[in-house]
Amino acid sequence: MIVREGVIQRLKEHLKSKKSEFIAITGRRRVGKTYIIYTVYESHLCFRLTGIQNGTLNEQLVNFTQKLMLYSQSTLITTPKNWQEAFILLKNYLMTLSKKKKHVLFIDELPWVNTVKSSFLQLLAHLWNDFLSKEGNFILVVCGSSTSWITKKIIQDKGGLHNRLTDVIRLKPFTIQETKAFLHHKGIHMTNQQVIETYMIMGGIPYYLNDIRRGESIAIAVERMCFMDDGILKSEYDNLYKALYDNPQNHEIIVNTLAMSKSGLTRHEIISKSKVQAGGPYQRAMEDLMSSGFVTEEVTFGNKKKGSIYRLNDEYSIFYHRFIKPNKKYIPGIWLQISASQTYKIWTGYAFENLIYNHINTIKTALGITSVFTEISVLHVPSSKEKDGFQIDLIIDRKDATINICELKYYNAPFELDKKYAETLRNRKQKFITHTGTRKQVFTTIITNFGIIENSWSLEVVDKSLCFNDLL
Repeated sequence: MIVREGVIQRLKEHLKSKKSEFIAITGRRRVGKTYIIYTVYESHLCFRLTGIQNGTLNEQLVNFTQKLMLYSQSTLITTPKNWQEAFILLKNYLMTLSKKKKHVLFIDELPWVNTVKSSFLQLLAHLWNDFLSKEGNFILVVCGSSTSWITKKIIQDKGGLHNRLTDVIRLKPFTIQETKAFLHHKGIHMTNQQVIETYMIMGGIPYYLNDIRRGESIAIAVERMCFMDDGILKSEYDNLYKALYDNPQNHEIIVNTLAMSKSGLTRHEIISKSKVQAGGPYQRAMEDLMSSGFVTEEVTFGNKKKGSIYRLNDEYSIFYHRFIKPNKKYIPGIWLQISASQTYKIWTGYAFENLIYNHINTIKTALGITSVFTEISVLHVPSSKEKDGFQIDLIIDRKDATINICELKYYNAPFELDKKYAETLRNRKQKFITHTGTRKQVFTTIITNFGIIENSWSLEVVDKSLCFNDLL
Protein backbone atom coordinates (compact mmCIF):
# COMPACT_ATOMS: atom_id res chain seq x y z
CA MET A 1 0.00 0.00 0.00
CA ILE A 2 1.38 3.42 -0.97
CA VAL A 3 -1.30 5.25 1.07
CA ARG A 4 -3.33 4.47 4.21
CA GLU A 5 -0.13 4.27 6.29
CA GLY A 6 -1.91 5.38 9.46
CA VAL A 7 -4.65 2.76 9.15
CA ILE A 8 -2.16 0.01 8.32
CA GLN A 9 -0.08 0.88 11.37
CA ARG A 10 -3.15 0.74 13.63
CA LEU A 11 -4.08 -2.69 12.32
CA LYS A 12 -0.53 -4.00 12.77
CA GLU A 13 -0.43 -2.76 16.36
CA HIS A 14 -3.35 -5.06 17.17
CA LEU A 15 -1.23 -8.04 16.10
CA LYS A 16 1.24 -7.13 18.85
CA SER A 17 -1.44 -6.82 21.52
CA LYS A 18 -1.46 -9.31 24.39
CA LYS A 19 -5.26 -9.36 24.45
CA SER A 20 -7.97 -10.17 21.95
CA GLU A 21 -9.11 -7.26 19.80
CA PHE A 22 -12.55 -6.43 18.39
CA ILE A 23 -12.37 -4.02 15.43
CA ALA A 24 -15.16 -2.42 13.40
CA ILE A 25 -14.31 -0.93 10.01
CA THR A 26 -16.75 1.33 8.20
CA GLY A 27 -16.68 3.20 4.91
CA ARG A 28 -18.70 3.62 1.75
CA ARG A 29 -18.91 0.93 -0.91
CA ARG A 30 -15.72 0.49 -3.01
CA VAL A 31 -13.51 2.43 -0.60
CA GLY A 32 -11.18 -0.53 -0.01
CA LYS A 33 -12.21 -1.99 3.37
CA THR A 34 -11.79 -5.63 2.39
CA TYR A 35 -8.55 -4.95 0.52
CA ILE A 36 -6.85 -3.32 3.48
CA ILE A 37 -7.80 -6.18 5.80
CA TYR A 38 -6.27 -8.67 3.39
CA THR A 39 -3.19 -6.52 2.94
CA VAL A 40 -2.44 -6.55 6.68
CA TYR A 41 -4.04 -9.74 8.00
CA GLU A 42 -3.95 -12.27 5.15
CA SER A 43 -1.36 -14.56 6.81
CA HIS A 44 -3.31 -14.44 10.09
CA LEU A 45 -6.80 -15.17 8.75
CA CYS A 46 -8.32 -18.24 10.37
CA PHE A 47 -11.89 -17.60 9.19
CA ARG A 48 -13.60 -15.23 6.81
CA LEU A 49 -17.31 -14.89 6.09
CA THR A 50 -18.84 -12.50 3.55
CA GLY A 51 -22.55 -11.85 3.74
CA ILE A 52 -24.76 -12.55 0.73
CA GLN A 53 -26.75 -9.51 -0.39
CA ASN A 54 -30.49 -10.21 0.05
CA GLY A 55 -29.64 -13.80 1.03
CA THR A 56 -32.01 -15.90 3.15
CA LEU A 57 -31.03 -17.33 6.53
CA ASN A 58 -30.44 -20.74 4.96
CA GLU A 59 -28.26 -19.26 2.19
CA GLN A 60 -26.14 -17.45 4.79
CA LEU A 61 -25.77 -20.67 6.82
CA VAL A 62 -24.76 -22.70 3.75
CA ASN A 63 -22.19 -20.01 2.94
CA PHE A 64 -20.91 -20.15 6.53
CA THR A 65 -20.58 -23.94 6.33
CA GLN A 66 -18.59 -23.83 3.12
CA LYS A 67 -16.17 -21.29 4.62
CA LEU A 68 -15.77 -23.30 7.82
CA MET A 69 -15.01 -26.43 5.82
CA LEU A 70 -12.41 -24.49 3.82
CA TYR A 71 -10.57 -23.03 6.80
CA SER A 72 -10.85 -26.07 9.06
CA GLN A 73 -9.98 -28.43 6.17
CA SER A 74 -12.91 -30.66 7.10
CA THR A 75 -15.39 -32.27 4.72
CA LEU A 76 -17.70 -33.71 7.39
CA ILE A 77 -19.61 -30.59 8.46
CA THR A 78 -23.39 -30.63 8.12
CA THR A 79 -25.08 -27.29 7.52
CA PRO A 80 -26.38 -26.05 10.89
CA LYS A 81 -30.07 -25.23 11.32
CA ASN A 82 -29.45 -21.89 13.01
CA TRP A 83 -26.70 -19.54 14.12
CA GLN A 84 -26.48 -21.06 17.59
CA GLU A 85 -25.42 -24.36 16.07
CA ALA A 86 -23.15 -22.53 13.63
CA PHE A 87 -21.26 -20.69 16.39
CA ILE A 88 -20.81 -23.93 18.34
CA LEU A 89 -19.12 -25.41 15.26
CA LEU A 90 -16.99 -22.29 14.83
CA LYS A 91 -15.93 -22.29 18.48
CA ASN A 92 -14.95 -25.96 18.31
CA TYR A 93 -12.73 -25.19 15.32
CA LEU A 94 -11.16 -22.12 16.93
CA MET A 95 -10.25 -24.14 20.02
CA THR A 96 -7.98 -26.31 17.88
CA LEU A 97 -5.80 -23.37 16.79
CA SER A 98 -2.39 -22.59 18.24
CA LYS A 99 -2.34 -20.05 21.08
CA LYS A 100 1.15 -18.87 20.13
CA LYS A 101 0.00 -16.44 17.42
CA LYS A 102 -2.83 -14.03 16.66
CA HIS A 103 -5.73 -15.42 14.63
CA VAL A 104 -8.07 -13.11 12.69
CA LEU A 105 -11.77 -13.74 12.15
CA PHE A 106 -13.15 -11.45 9.47
CA ILE A 107 -16.90 -10.98 8.93
CA ASP A 108 -17.39 -8.87 5.82
CA GLU A 109 -20.69 -7.16 4.91
CA LEU A 110 -22.06 -7.98 8.35
CA PRO A 111 -25.44 -6.27 7.77
CA TRP A 112 -26.20 -8.81 5.03
CA VAL A 113 -25.43 -11.77 7.31
CA ASN A 114 -27.75 -10.50 10.04
CA THR A 115 -31.06 -11.46 8.45
CA VAL A 116 -34.35 -10.68 10.18
CA LYS A 117 -34.95 -12.66 13.41
CA SER A 118 -31.80 -14.73 12.85
CA SER A 119 -30.23 -13.78 16.25
CA PHE A 120 -26.85 -13.53 14.52
CA LEU A 121 -25.73 -10.39 16.36
CA GLN A 122 -26.72 -11.68 19.80
CA LEU A 123 -24.83 -14.92 19.23
CA LEU A 124 -21.79 -13.09 17.82
CA ALA A 125 -21.77 -10.98 20.98
CA HIS A 126 -21.94 -14.17 23.06
CA LEU A 127 -19.02 -15.71 21.15
CA TRP A 128 -16.93 -12.60 21.83
CA ASN A 129 -17.92 -12.22 25.49
CA ASP A 130 -17.81 -15.92 26.38
CA PHE A 131 -14.80 -17.11 24.37
CA LEU A 132 -12.83 -14.81 22.05
CA SER A 133 -12.22 -11.99 24.54
CA LYS A 134 -11.02 -14.44 27.19
CA GLU A 135 -8.52 -16.28 24.99
CA GLY A 136 -6.26 -13.30 24.25
CA ASN A 137 -5.01 -14.40 20.83
CA PHE A 138 -7.89 -13.48 18.51
CA ILE A 139 -8.78 -10.44 16.42
CA LEU A 140 -12.42 -10.18 15.42
CA VAL A 141 -12.95 -7.76 12.52
CA VAL A 142 -16.44 -6.78 11.41
CA CYS A 143 -17.02 -4.68 8.36
CA GLY A 144 -19.85 -3.22 6.32
CA SER A 145 -20.52 -0.53 3.75
CA SER A 146 -23.65 0.59 5.61
CA THR A 147 -21.92 2.88 8.08
CA SER A 148 -25.22 3.87 9.69
CA TRP A 149 -26.09 0.21 10.37
CA ILE A 150 -22.66 -0.59 11.83
CA THR A 151 -22.86 2.55 13.97
CA LYS A 152 -26.30 1.79 15.37
CA LYS A 153 -26.01 -1.98 15.76
CA ILE A 154 -22.35 -2.39 16.73
CA ILE A 155 -20.62 0.84 17.76
CA GLN A 156 -23.57 2.27 19.72
CA ASP A 157 -25.14 -1.02 20.78
CA LYS A 158 -26.68 -1.01 24.27
CA GLY A 159 -26.83 -4.81 24.55
CA GLY A 160 -24.23 -7.55 24.44
CA LEU A 161 -21.81 -5.55 22.27
CA HIS A 162 -21.92 -2.41 24.43
CA ASN A 163 -18.39 -1.03 24.88
CA ARG A 164 -16.87 -4.24 23.53
CA LEU A 165 -15.09 -2.70 20.53
CA THR A 166 -11.38 -2.03 21.01
CA ASP A 167 -11.01 0.02 17.81
CA VAL A 168 -13.24 1.73 15.24
CA ILE A 169 -11.69 2.59 11.87
CA ARG A 170 -13.59 4.84 9.49
CA LEU A 171 -12.03 4.36 6.06
CA LYS A 172 -12.47 7.48 3.97
CA PRO A 173 -11.90 7.99 0.23
CA PHE A 174 -8.38 8.96 -0.80
CA THR A 175 -7.53 12.63 -0.53
CA ILE A 176 -6.52 14.26 -3.79
CA GLN A 177 -2.86 13.99 -2.73
CA GLU A 178 -3.32 10.26 -2.07
CA THR A 179 -5.10 9.92 -5.40
CA LYS A 180 -2.13 11.42 -7.20
CA ALA A 181 0.25 9.05 -5.35
CA PHE A 182 -1.97 6.04 -6.13
CA LEU A 183 -2.11 6.84 -9.85
CA HIS A 184 1.63 7.49 -9.92
CA HIS A 185 2.22 4.08 -8.34
CA LYS A 186 0.17 2.55 -11.18
CA GLY A 187 2.45 4.24 -13.70
CA ILE A 188 -0.17 6.88 -14.58
CA HIS A 189 1.55 10.26 -14.60
CA MET A 190 -1.09 12.97 -14.78
CA THR A 191 -0.57 16.70 -14.49
CA ASN A 192 -1.99 18.27 -11.34
CA GLN A 193 -4.86 19.72 -13.35
CA GLN A 194 -5.70 16.28 -14.75
CA VAL A 195 -5.71 14.82 -11.22
CA ILE A 196 -8.14 17.56 -10.18
CA GLU A 197 -10.44 16.78 -13.12
CA THR A 198 -10.31 13.06 -12.37
CA TYR A 199 -11.10 13.63 -8.70
CA MET A 200 -14.06 15.87 -9.49
CA ILE A 201 -15.60 13.03 -11.53
CA MET A 202 -14.97 9.94 -9.40
CA GLY A 203 -13.58 11.20 -6.11
CA GLY A 204 -10.94 9.28 -4.20
CA ILE A 205 -12.56 5.86 -4.55
CA PRO A 206 -9.80 3.25 -5.08
CA TYR A 207 -12.00 0.83 -7.03
CA TYR A 208 -12.87 3.51 -9.58
CA LEU A 209 -9.34 4.91 -9.84
CA ASN A 210 -7.89 1.45 -10.31
CA ASP A 211 -9.80 1.10 -13.60
CA ILE A 212 -7.93 4.00 -15.20
CA ARG A 213 -5.45 2.57 -17.67
CA ARG A 214 -1.90 3.58 -18.35
CA GLY A 215 -1.57 5.48 -21.61
CA GLU A 216 -5.20 6.69 -21.65
CA SER A 217 -6.10 10.35 -21.82
CA ILE A 218 -8.67 11.51 -19.27
CA ALA A 219 -11.25 12.00 -22.02
CA ILE A 220 -10.85 8.40 -23.24
CA ALA A 221 -10.89 6.98 -19.68
CA VAL A 222 -14.05 8.88 -18.74
CA GLU A 223 -15.85 7.88 -21.93
CA ARG A 224 -14.89 4.21 -21.49
CA MET A 225 -15.69 4.01 -17.77
CA CYS A 226 -18.81 6.17 -17.65
CA PHE A 227 -20.57 5.97 -21.02
CA MET A 228 -19.64 2.77 -22.85
CA ASP A 229 -22.08 -0.08 -22.23
CA ASP A 230 -19.62 -2.16 -20.19
CA GLY A 231 -18.08 0.78 -18.30
CA ILE A 232 -17.83 0.14 -14.56
CA LEU A 233 -19.30 3.54 -13.68
CA LYS A 234 -22.21 3.39 -16.10
CA SER A 235 -24.14 0.87 -13.97
CA GLU A 236 -22.38 1.32 -10.62
CA TYR A 237 -25.06 3.69 -9.35
CA ASP A 238 -27.82 1.09 -9.77
CA ASN A 239 -26.50 -0.85 -6.78
CA LEU A 240 -24.65 1.85 -4.84
CA TYR A 241 -27.42 2.78 -2.41
CA LYS A 242 -29.35 -0.50 -2.65
CA ALA A 243 -26.28 -2.27 -1.25
CA LEU A 244 -26.24 0.06 1.76
CA TYR A 245 -29.87 0.52 2.79
CA ASP A 246 -32.80 -1.89 3.03
CA ASN A 247 -35.30 0.63 1.64
CA PRO A 248 -33.21 3.14 -0.32
CA GLN A 249 -36.01 4.94 -2.17
CA ASN A 250 -35.94 8.07 0.00
CA HIS A 251 -32.14 8.05 0.10
CA GLU A 252 -31.95 8.01 -3.70
CA ILE A 253 -34.57 10.74 -4.07
CA ILE A 254 -32.66 13.02 -1.68
CA VAL A 255 -29.37 12.29 -3.46
CA ASN A 256 -30.98 13.05 -6.83
CA THR A 257 -32.38 16.33 -5.50
CA LEU A 258 -29.03 17.46 -4.08
CA ALA A 259 -27.11 16.32 -7.17
CA MET A 260 -29.18 18.54 -9.43
CA SER A 261 -28.96 21.67 -7.27
CA LYS A 262 -26.44 24.41 -8.08
CA SER A 263 -25.26 24.41 -4.47
CA GLY A 264 -26.38 22.97 -1.16
CA LEU A 265 -30.01 23.07 0.00
CA THR A 266 -31.73 23.67 3.32
CA ARG A 267 -33.88 21.00 4.96
CA HIS A 268 -37.04 22.80 3.85
CA GLU A 269 -35.78 23.07 0.25
CA ILE A 270 -34.86 19.37 0.10
CA ILE A 271 -38.28 18.29 1.37
CA SER A 272 -40.06 20.71 -0.96
CA LYS A 273 -38.14 19.68 -4.07
CA SER A 274 -37.86 15.93 -3.35
CA LYS A 275 -41.39 15.40 -1.95
CA VAL A 276 -39.94 13.02 0.66
CA GLN A 277 -42.26 13.00 3.65
CA ALA A 278 -41.10 15.32 6.43
CA GLY A 279 -40.46 13.86 9.87
CA GLY A 280 -39.35 10.25 10.26
CA PRO A 281 -38.93 9.22 6.59
CA TYR A 282 -36.80 12.27 5.78
CA GLN A 283 -34.88 12.23 9.05
CA ARG A 284 -33.96 8.54 8.86
CA ALA A 285 -32.76 8.80 5.26
CA MET A 286 -30.77 11.98 5.91
CA GLU A 287 -29.12 10.54 9.03
CA ASP A 288 -28.11 7.46 7.03
CA LEU A 289 -26.64 9.56 4.21
CA MET A 290 -24.71 11.78 6.59
CA SER A 291 -23.42 8.86 8.66
CA SER A 292 -22.16 7.18 5.48
CA GLY A 293 -20.43 10.36 4.32
CA PHE A 294 -22.57 10.97 1.24
CA VAL A 295 -24.07 14.20 2.57
CA THR A 296 -22.44 16.87 4.73
CA GLU A 297 -24.09 19.57 6.81
CA GLU A 298 -22.74 23.10 6.60
CA VAL A 299 -23.87 25.53 9.28
CA THR A 300 -24.81 29.11 8.48
CA PHE A 301 -22.36 31.65 9.85
CA GLY A 302 -23.41 32.87 13.29
CA ASN A 303 -26.39 30.51 13.47
CA LYS A 304 -25.51 27.01 14.61
CA LYS A 305 -29.06 25.71 15.08
CA LYS A 306 -31.01 26.90 12.06
CA GLY A 307 -30.41 27.39 8.39
CA SER A 308 -27.96 24.52 7.83
CA ILE A 309 -27.07 23.78 4.22
CA TYR A 310 -26.87 20.14 3.12
CA ARG A 311 -24.47 19.30 0.32
CA LEU A 312 -24.06 16.05 -1.62
CA ASN A 313 -20.50 15.01 -0.90
CA ASP A 314 -20.07 12.07 -3.29
CA GLU A 315 -18.39 13.15 -6.52
CA TYR A 316 -19.52 10.12 -8.53
CA SER A 317 -23.20 10.48 -7.53
CA ILE A 318 -23.20 14.10 -8.66
CA PHE A 319 -21.49 13.26 -11.95
CA TYR A 320 -23.86 10.34 -12.55
CA HIS A 321 -27.00 12.46 -12.24
CA ARG A 322 -25.58 15.36 -14.24
CA PHE A 323 -24.13 13.40 -17.17
CA ILE A 324 -24.33 9.58 -17.11
CA LYS A 325 -28.03 9.19 -16.35
CA PRO A 326 -29.20 11.58 -19.13
CA ASN A 327 -26.88 9.90 -21.67
CA LYS A 328 -27.55 6.17 -21.28
CA LYS A 329 -27.43 5.58 -25.03
CA TYR A 330 -23.75 5.44 -25.95
CA ILE A 331 -22.56 7.53 -28.89
CA PRO A 332 -18.82 7.47 -29.72
CA GLY A 333 -17.21 10.77 -28.77
CA ILE A 334 -20.05 11.68 -26.40
CA TRP A 335 -17.79 12.89 -23.60
CA LEU A 336 -15.95 15.37 -25.81
CA GLN A 337 -19.35 16.83 -26.76
CA ILE A 338 -20.52 17.01 -23.16
CA SER A 339 -17.29 18.53 -21.87
CA ALA A 340 -17.65 21.41 -24.34
CA SER A 341 -21.16 22.27 -23.15
CA GLN A 342 -22.37 25.01 -20.83
CA THR A 343 -23.82 22.34 -18.51
CA TYR A 344 -20.33 20.95 -18.02
CA LYS A 345 -18.92 24.40 -17.19
CA ILE A 346 -21.61 24.92 -14.55
CA TRP A 347 -20.88 21.48 -13.08
CA THR A 348 -17.14 22.18 -12.82
CA GLY A 349 -17.84 25.14 -10.53
CA TYR A 350 -19.96 23.03 -8.17
CA ALA A 351 -17.53 20.08 -8.34
CA PHE A 352 -14.60 22.35 -7.51
CA GLU A 353 -16.49 23.67 -4.48
CA ASN A 354 -16.98 20.08 -3.32
CA LEU A 355 -13.28 19.41 -3.84
CA ILE A 356 -12.36 22.37 -1.63
CA TYR A 357 -14.83 21.37 1.09
CA ASN A 358 -13.40 17.86 1.13
CA HIS A 359 -9.88 19.25 1.63
CA ILE A 360 -10.32 21.92 4.29
CA ASN A 361 -7.23 20.67 6.12
CA THR A 362 -5.18 21.17 2.95
CA ILE A 363 -6.53 24.72 2.68
CA LYS A 364 -5.72 25.42 6.33
CA THR A 365 -2.17 24.18 5.83
CA ALA A 366 -1.73 26.46 2.81
CA LEU A 367 -3.02 29.39 4.87
CA GLY A 368 -0.53 28.57 7.62
CA ILE A 369 -3.25 27.97 10.22
CA THR A 370 -3.03 24.18 10.67
CA SER A 371 -2.91 24.46 14.46
CA VAL A 372 -5.56 27.21 14.73
CA PHE A 373 -9.05 26.07 15.75
CA THR A 374 -11.54 26.96 13.01
CA GLU A 375 -15.23 26.68 12.26
CA ILE A 376 -16.39 26.21 8.67
CA SER A 377 -19.64 27.78 7.54
CA VAL A 378 -21.55 29.42 4.69
CA LEU A 379 -23.73 32.51 4.43
CA HIS A 380 -26.62 33.21 2.10
CA VAL A 381 -28.42 36.52 2.65
CA PRO A 382 -31.48 36.88 0.36
CA SER A 383 -32.30 40.17 -1.31
CA SER A 384 -34.97 42.44 0.15
CA LYS A 385 -36.61 45.72 -0.82
CA GLU A 386 -34.09 47.60 1.28
CA LYS A 387 -30.84 45.91 0.17
CA ASP A 388 -29.24 43.44 -2.20
CA GLY A 389 -28.47 39.95 -1.03
CA PHE A 390 -25.14 38.18 -1.18
CA GLN A 391 -23.68 34.71 -0.80
CA ILE A 392 -20.38 33.38 0.54
CA ASP A 393 -19.71 29.71 -0.16
CA LEU A 394 -16.91 29.16 2.33
CA ILE A 395 -16.16 31.01 5.57
CA ILE A 396 -13.23 30.01 7.77
CA ASP A 397 -13.86 31.50 11.19
CA ARG A 398 -10.63 31.38 13.18
CA LYS A 399 -9.93 31.54 16.92
CA ASP A 400 -7.10 34.01 16.26
CA ALA A 401 -9.68 36.78 15.77
CA THR A 402 -9.60 36.42 11.98
CA ILE A 403 -12.07 35.35 9.31
CA ASN A 404 -11.30 34.21 5.77
CA ILE A 405 -14.22 34.74 3.39
CA CYS A 406 -13.35 32.55 0.42
CA GLU A 407 -14.19 32.92 -3.25
CA LEU A 408 -13.89 29.61 -5.12
CA LYS A 409 -13.19 29.84 -8.86
CA TYR A 410 -12.65 26.97 -11.31
CA TYR A 411 -11.23 28.34 -14.54
CA ASN A 412 -9.37 26.93 -17.54
CA ALA A 413 -6.46 29.34 -17.06
CA PRO A 414 -5.05 31.64 -14.38
CA PHE A 415 -7.91 33.91 -13.29
CA GLU A 416 -7.60 37.64 -13.93
CA LEU A 417 -9.60 40.14 -11.89
CA ASP A 418 -11.05 43.19 -13.61
CA LYS A 419 -12.51 46.37 -12.14
CA LYS A 420 -16.07 45.00 -11.99
CA TYR A 421 -15.11 41.78 -10.24
CA ALA A 422 -12.84 43.63 -7.80
CA GLU A 423 -15.78 45.88 -6.92
CA THR A 424 -17.95 42.82 -6.32
CA LEU A 425 -15.41 41.36 -3.88
CA ARG A 426 -14.97 44.69 -2.11
CA ASN A 427 -18.73 45.14 -1.67
CA ARG A 428 -19.19 41.55 -0.54
CA LYS A 429 -16.60 41.95 2.19
CA GLN A 430 -18.26 45.13 3.45
CA LYS A 431 -21.72 43.54 3.33
CA PHE A 432 -20.42 40.62 5.36
CA ILE A 433 -18.94 42.89 8.03
CA THR A 434 -22.10 44.99 8.22
CA HIS A 435 -24.49 42.03 8.25
CA THR A 436 -22.61 40.00 10.87
CA GLY A 437 -21.33 42.88 12.98
CA THR A 438 -18.05 41.02 13.37
CA ARG A 439 -15.14 42.74 15.06
CA LYS A 440 -12.64 40.24 13.72
CA GLN A 441 -10.19 41.00 10.94
CA VAL A 442 -11.68 39.84 7.63
CA PHE A 443 -9.51 38.56 4.77
CA THR A 444 -10.76 38.08 1.22
CA THR A 445 -9.30 34.80 -0.01
CA ILE A 446 -9.50 33.45 -3.56
CA ILE A 447 -8.99 29.72 -4.18
CA THR A 448 -8.60 28.69 -7.82
CA ASN A 449 -7.25 25.71 -9.70
CA PHE A 450 -4.65 27.65 -11.72
CA GLY A 451 -4.14 30.68 -9.47
CA ILE A 452 -4.71 34.35 -10.27
CA ILE A 453 -2.85 36.88 -12.40
CA GLU A 454 -1.52 39.58 -10.13
CA ASN A 455 -2.62 43.06 -11.19
CA SER A 456 -3.67 46.33 -9.56
CA TRP A 457 -7.16 44.99 -8.85
CA SER A 458 -6.01 41.77 -7.20
CA LEU A 459 -3.46 43.68 -5.13
CA GLU A 460 -6.19 46.00 -3.93
CA VAL A 461 -8.93 43.53 -2.89
CA VAL A 462 -7.36 40.06 -2.48
CA ASP A 463 -5.61 39.43 0.82
CA LYS A 464 -4.60 35.84 0.03
CA SER A 465 -4.81 33.66 -3.08
CA LEU A 466 -4.36 29.91 -3.15
CA CYS A 467 -3.69 27.83 -6.25
CA PHE A 468 -5.02 24.32 -5.67
CA ASN A 469 -2.82 23.12 -8.50
CA ASP A 470 0.21 24.05 -6.37
CA LEU A 471 -1.19 22.32 -3.28
CA LEU A 472 -0.69 18.98 -5.01
